[in-house]
Amino acid sequence: VKEIRGEILHEIAFIESALDDPEHISLDGYGERLELTIEGAVDRIEKLLASSDNGRILKEGISTVIVGKPNAGKSSLLNTLLGEERAIVTEIAGTTRDVLEEQINLNGIILNIIDTAGIRDTDDIVEKIGVDKARKYVKDADLILYVVDASTNLDENDGEIMELLHGRRTIVLLNKSDLTPLTTAEDISISAREQKGIDVFTEQIRKMFFRGEVTFNDEVYITNIRHKTALQEALSSLHLVEQSIADGMPEDFYSIDLMNAYEVLGTIIGEAVEDDLVNEIFSKFCMGK
Repeated sequence: VKEIRGEILHEIAFIESALDDPEHISLDGYGERLELTIEGAVDRIEKLLASSDNGRILKEGISTVIVGKPNAGKSSLLNTLLGEERAIVTEIAGTTRDVLEEQINLNGIILNIIDTAGIRDTDDIVEKIGVDKARKYVKDADLILYVVDASTNLDENDGEIMELLHGRRTIVLLNKSDLTPLTTAEDISISAREQKGIDVFTEQIRKMFFRGEVTFNDEVYITNIRHKTALQEALSSLHLVEQSIADGMPEDFYSIDLMNAYEVLGTIIGEAVEDDLVNEIFSKFCMGK
């Protein structure tokens, strides 16, 4: 942000100096030169804004919901990821009736994970409440883990679940791969009981959310909504400069929007304008000497 502000300040100072002393500082062809500087700043701001979702995820974690039919192995998956017997696991379908919430760290990826009741048609009042909760959590999730019992055939309950998942980020986990499979697909095959395939599953999350990488030292991530808003406002001001250049507007029009971008970027790093412009003019363009 400091680098971008420095470039913007230089351009503002140049324009103000040229307008004050046109005899010695020419603005001929300046619009084309300024446009290149603006394009570079726009690219960098857009890159920062693109990181905001990743930044939120790194800071807050991925909101993850485990869904599937009863007895598909959802709770076994949760226990495997946690490395402890957090959820009750039995051979009785419908054991999980309420939601379980846990935070899991998978090699730097934080999952705020929710294990839900198995989705199926049921007359049990308590289980039905759990199923309704599961549907609600699916709508708000960043990531859905759809656990399928690969040792059974798909049925109408799976069809309902697939409708819920339409258009959402989902990883299909074919569980119980240690048994004879009746359902197959080119998705991830895991065994929660034998803890197989979990590394492949983790890598898939990396690809979905971080383009295959999670870095902490070499990348800048925007994690603050106020910073994101400031970057958006700065970007808008720079686009106005580009439009003024395209429209052939006078150079003092450029200064107005450049200054706004400069000021709003300053709020991110806690720097105000103060005497910046005057100092830049004196140091770079020898005005007043």
